Amino acid sequence: MKKQTTDFLSLLPKNNAAYERNSGIYFIGDSAQLLASKDFATLKGKVNLILTSPPYPLNNKKSYGNLNGDKYLEWFTALAPVFSDLLTEDGSIVIEIGNAWESGRPVQSLLHLESLLGFVRHRDAGLRLIQQFVCYNPSRLPSPAQWVTVNRIRTVDSFTHVWWLAKTDFPKADNSKVLRPYSKSMKNLLKRGSYNAGKRPSEHVISETSFFNDQGGSIAHNLFEIEALDPEREVRLPNAFSMANSASNDYFHRECKKRGVTPHPARMPLGLASFFIEFLTDKDDLVLDPFAGSNTTGYSAAIAGRHWVSIDAQDTYVEQSLIRFDSQDSYEKKC
Repeated sequence: MKKQTTDFLSLLPKNNAAYERNSGIYFIGDSAQLLASKDFATLKGKVNLILTSPPYPLNNKKSYGNLNGDKYLEWFTALAPVFSDLLTEDGSIVIEIGNAWESGRPVQSLLHLESLLGFVRHRDAGLRLIQQFVCYNPSRLPSPAQWVTVNRIRTVDSFTHVWWLAKTDFPKADNSKVLRPYSKSMKNLLKRGSYNAGKRPSEHVISETSFFNDQGGSIAHNLFEIEALDPEREVRLPNAFSMANSASNDYFHRECKKRGVTPHPARMPLGLASFFIEFLTDKDDLVLDPFAGSNTTGYSAAIAGRHWVSIDAQDTYVEQSLIRFDSQDSYEKKC
């Protein structure tokens, strides 16, 4: 597998390549056009995981580019068959997408949901929704500001959706590879060798031996905390991430500041990328991010021993994406 992956990566055109690093390639260009082109035909049926955070359908234009309204819906939906053709039969698509609000109104838009439905139901893609995840970030600034901090009639929009899609009901996945550490109470239970067995109010019946099988950790939930909800509570990775996306003292931010580089405003958290790469792929598998930005996905894939291909329409983020591979930060190396 490693040789096969390396071979077809070497066949990709280099005219749009910004750099090659750690078993991966970063390209500059329109991802929908590049991936549907003859030059990238070698990737069809070879990608094990498409992990990405596409531009959100925001009302205000951002530096990284974004559409809104019907144009966004049409653009996003059209990506479905392109992505599906690239996947292996048991491959997965994981897309992080935020909420949208109606312009000038304190009303949440349905555009992100309509876009998801259009994407999944595209007749030429053959996709289905495997599971929904929620990524909660308590450090997010109050938004939408007009209705939260000025008129004070709405609450802070503090989470994004993460959608897991696939071409089969049984894509490659192994939750034993992303166990979170046992809580102190569970560790004490295993040590003590006893607990309150019997029927619960939910009518589940817990046997006297149900919890005595030490699996090395508990099964992950589909709620991710970008930082601990309670500072006094023990952080339990990989679901409770100790570093918020707004962290300002890690290697990446320190180096960006030193070089006068403005970090990408919508970076995917490293822990989130690492979770899905470990969960849904194996060593030497291929991970693709069509909207790479500062290349969190490629960096996380390289650390995990996967091959990667990243694409972004703007060359603005090339320098900062390279900074990740120079990182000496101990947390990022373990991410």
